[in-house]
Amino acid sequence: MKDKHTERWHTYEPFHVVLGDKKVVDIIITNHARTRWADRVESEKTGYSDIAEYMWQCLKEDRIASYYRNEQDVYTIDDDLVFVAEFSVSETDTDLLGNPLHKMIVVTFLGRMSETMELRDLKTYYSWLRHSRRMTLIKNNRKRR
Repeated sequence: MKDKHTERWHTYEPFHVVLGDKKVVDIIITNHARTRWADRVESEKTGYSDIAEYMWQCLKEDRIASYYRNEQDVYTIDDDLVFVAEFSVSETDTDLLGNPLHKMIVVTFLGRMSETMELRDLKTYYSWLRHSRRMTLIKNNRKRR
């Protein structure tokens, strides 16, 4: 969803918002992200346009920050809502100097840190998930023998 509410006259550059080293020109919400949004964030405004509009507002107000300093795929909104995003270069849009602009593809919403304490340290959380899944597979394998 591109920014619908921006009225710009006499300019030739597409509207973009800077996030880290990327210039975001479009936001794409995946199907998985929409279902996770409905499950973990909000149950009333669950449409693609509702989520993208909220994300645009957060981008314009500089409320989105990287979760880790070195990694570029996990982000937080207001230091609470954690989501995973990927970036791809837009084939149609460039800035005035010819530099590429990016599409932000929201892969999933992990939830709110204020509600899920495990999200405060994602590396520990993911290692715990891997361990618990591996143990479940081991138990199921024992049952089948």
